[in-house]
Amino acid sequence: MAETALIEPVAPGITLPPTEDELPCDDGVPMETERHKLQMDLLIYPLKSWLYRQPEGGYVGGNMFVYFSLEQVRRQDFRGPDVFVVLGVPRRERKSWVVWEEGKGPDVVIELLSERTAAEDKGRKKTIYQDQLKVAEYFWFDPFNPDDWAGFYWQRGVYQTLPPDDQGRLVSKRLGLALLRWHGIYAGVEATWLRWATLEGTLLLPTPQEALEAETRRAEAEKQRAEAETQRAETETQRAEAEKQRADAEAWRAAAAEAEIARLRALLAGRDGSSTNQSTQHPSGNTR
Repeated sequence: MAETALIEPVAPGITLPPTEDELPCDDGVPMETERHKLQMDLLIYPLKSWLYRQPEGGYVGGNMFVYFSLEQVRRQDFRGPDVFVVLGVPRRERKSWVVWEEGKGPDVVIELLSERTAAEDKGRKKTIYQDQLKVAEYFWFDPFNPDDWAGFYWQRGVYQTLPPDDQGRLVSKRLGLALLRWHGIYAGVEATWLRWATLEGTLLLPTPQEALEAETRRAEAEKQRAEAETQRAETETQRAEAEKQRADAEAWRAAAAEAEIARLRALLAGRDGSSTNQSTQHPSGNTR
């Protein structure tokens, strides 16, 4: 595995180049197209959230200068990968990536191809990432021609082609994630996009918007579940109240029936007593 550290140690007597704050951080050249910019965002923002949850930390940047040698600075040959990832570094804002200040270079680089840059990305830049920066994994992808994508891993000083896995994904062993081609709508643009996914299944790392929408759906589902539970409890309360009323009514009817039976028994007993008295009384008559 490649060790992405400073390749050119500073010799005694040589003054270090300017710091991050003093080096140029923008050449004024915009991304190739809007889709290139959207593709870069789609790779960077989900990974920011993912890196934040990793114990070792890390940094992901895009379209930012990476300074890796004194000669590069002298020649003003600034390199700006479209997307790069560095593991095991503090989380902080940066204007550019300066290897001699950070202590290491990128672990993963992704270039987004265009007609203007494809030859450079597949040729000279690949050589720089292999021979000078020794980037552990290098990928390229053409947002307008998604069949033109490839991955490489650094082994014994040379890039080896990374074959797709059985799901057709390019797996980054450095990150423990996979890159896959996903057809869908992002920022209102329908296209085939390059996206990060976990190795378990095809679960995509969500964008902040997707995460917000998923959380909104989860909260709405939880709200509906709570409302359904409340409705169920109210129904149960109403059922119990109806059962109580039915039982009370039944008890009232039973008590009324008992009272009626008692009344009838008392009435019957009164009539029986009157009949008995009449049958035992002697009849009166005249004496001759």
